Amino acid sequence: MKTVSLLLLSALLLATQAFADPTLKRPQVVFLNPGKTGEVFWDLVSDTMRAAGKQLKVDVEIINSERNRRMLNDLGMMIVNRAERPDYLILVNEESAATPVIEAANAKGINTFLLSNAFAGEEAKKYGAPREVLENWIGSLSPDMPTASRRMASVLVETARRAHHVSADGKLHLLALGGDEITPNSITRNDGFNAYVANRSDIVVDRFLFANWNAADAQTLTARYLDWAEHSGIRPAGVWAANDPMALGAIDAIASKGLEPGRDMQVVGLNWSPEALAAVEDGKLLLTDGGHFFGGAFAIVMLRDHADGCDFARGGAAKTFPLASIDRSNLATLGSIIKERRFEAIRFEQFLASRGGRCGAYDFSLDALMRAAHAAALN
Repeated sequence: MKTVSLLLLSALLLATQAFADPTLKRPQVVFLNPGKTGEVFWDLVSDTMRAAGKQLKVDVEIINSERNRRMLNDLGMMIVNRAERPDYLILVNEESAATPVIEAANAKGINTFLLSNAFAGEEAKKYGAPREVLENWIGSLSPDMPTASRRMASVLVETARRAHHVSADGKLHLLALGGDEITPNSITRNDGFNAYVANRSDIVVDRFLFANWNAADAQTLTARYLDWAEHSGIRPAGVWAANDPMALGAIDAIASKGLEPGRDMQVVGLNWSPEALAAVEDGKLLLTDGGHFFGGAFAIVMLRDHADGCDFARGGAAKTFPLASIDRSNLATLGSIIKERRFEAIRFEQFLASRGGRCGAYDFSLDALMRAAHAAALN
């Protein structure tokens, strides 16, 4: 009888293991966030990451380096040298600040994943793609910024043309506000805009100015541009801004000159920030492109797959994902979720490649995001 009971117990244990949910194993992930506490974009990245981690049974620890290169390096080395190391370390390599940490993590055998910014310049030549030189740098995920900035320019120009915002010379005159002149994140956005306006004889970019990613500088620069345009007899058509804070600063400057943003001049931004979504709703901002803060959640999706044996490296371990515009036509679907940061209202398991045996193939599009939000609303 005892032998029969043991056999039954063994069979039960085998059956339980066979049907066990692989997500019951909880990978330990540390994200070294480069942003400051309270910095909207990087807080949103962390928020989506936490929401995805909770749903997908991934333990996510987030540490902010407060925009301090030395702190980022010190914190990164502390993580790498922990007695109990994480299963995965997510880093953002802005201006190569995280390179020493990446190298140290690779030497310690920690699976490292680069989000948003990977290697650039000589370092890109040195290290190549994930797993080529640094075997424990397992992958990267970057947003398709050039396409987003071209799309922003296209919609800005077409909308201004339909509104007949042409100057006396019959051309559309634009102000462009870039973030900076040196970081890869800024350069890719600027390149997308410049590629769109190049060789278009009907468009004049009067100024391409750098507003250091903030609203105050953008407001000052836009006000000066509008004064110059008035004195020069130019009718400005719109402002292309490389992020939402600069777009909002431009809107304030336009309004201060007695003009109506969204009617007298068009403005586009990028980030999907809650403040920008409110400006879209009010008709002051034509659109905000973006969605790249969902890269935090998508990184967790990919690492969940990797932990479950569904390697995302098929087709290359360096992945990009598309961005999209939110305007008044599609604001209702995602707007409230973003403004209220209710990212738990999105079913992130729908993005898992392991669900359909399609390891390495991901759909991180706006349509997929809207389907995941809709699926959550139905349950």
